[in-house]
Amino acid sequence: MALTNAQFDEIMHTYEEMRSLHRQELEERKRSVYETIPGYRELEDKASTISVEFGKRLLSGERLDRSVLRHELAELARQKKLLLTESGFSDDYLDMGYSCPDCKDTGYIGNEKCHCFKQKIIEKLYDRSNLKEMAKTANFNLVNEKYYQGEDLQRFRGALKAAELFVNSFNSDYQNLFIYGTVGVGKSFLSTCVANELLKKGHSVIYFSSSGLFELLAENSFDYKNKQELRGIYDDIYNCELLIIDDLGTERTNSFVSSELFACLNERDLRKKSTIINTNLSLEEVQIIYSDRIFSRIASNYKLLKLSGPDIRIRS
Repeated sequence: MALTNAQFDEIMHTYEEMRSLHRQELEERKRSVYETIPGYRELEDKASTISVEFGKRLLSGERLDRSVLRHELAELARQKKLLLTESGFSDDYLDMGYSCPDCKDTGYIGNEKCHCFKQKIIEKLYDRSNLKEMAKTANFNLVNEKYYQGEDLQRFRGALKAAELFVNSFNSDYQNLFIYGTVGVGKSFLSTCVANELLKKGHSVIYFSSSGLFELLAENSFDYKNKQELRGIYDDIYNCELLIIDDLGTERTNSFVSSELFACLNERDLRKKSTIINTNLSLEEVQIIYSDRIFSRIASNYKLLKLSGPDIRIRS
């Protein structure tokens, strides 16, 4: 599924804004250092002067040893870092900051799109659930056990441990999660916590409500003009590093949905791409509503996490 020119321009504009923000932050840190540390600015000016004078001499035809310049600049850099640390700053306090250190907020590494750019494409095209907004109120730092007691608490702790393990071993261990239980017991919260952590680590995540996923596929499947568009959608859904399907069972179930769900789970398993399914259905109900093939895929390839308890959304 391709970006429009307008969508591409919007993404590139966000990178421009990030770079501008980080430049402003750096200038503010510099002002703070200049005002706080006597002699620091003089060292910076000296480094600039040495470089300019060296360049002028080269242009005039002198044969100079560049290693001498490198040594002088390295010594000045050492002195500047020493002044920073002696004044209580970190030695990298005046290094440029980046939202993505890998591409330095350009969106590209060489000629290839950075992982952060690919995730922005996903968010622009597919994030109907507004995952980034959800992540502000659903991350592991906000976990609260006060809504659970007894067996419900033990189940929640077990599911939380499994979710944390899922994140920590994501690069080395192919896993899938099937999180089920009654309404409002924290299924979506837990899967969003996982998504949030993996996004911070630079992984691509697509988060769909079940109804949203199958509506998107249906919109494009029954329009012969959208064959190219549909191919791109399948490519993204099958290949993103984590796909989260929320509220499975709330969509209007029919043969198309069952077929598409099986294809999705099967293709992602073949490609060893992780999937999280949240649902109010038990595994037995999945078998009845969808198919034996889907039941078999989930039963054999997913870690089953049951949550129970009162509806947190009512009590919070």
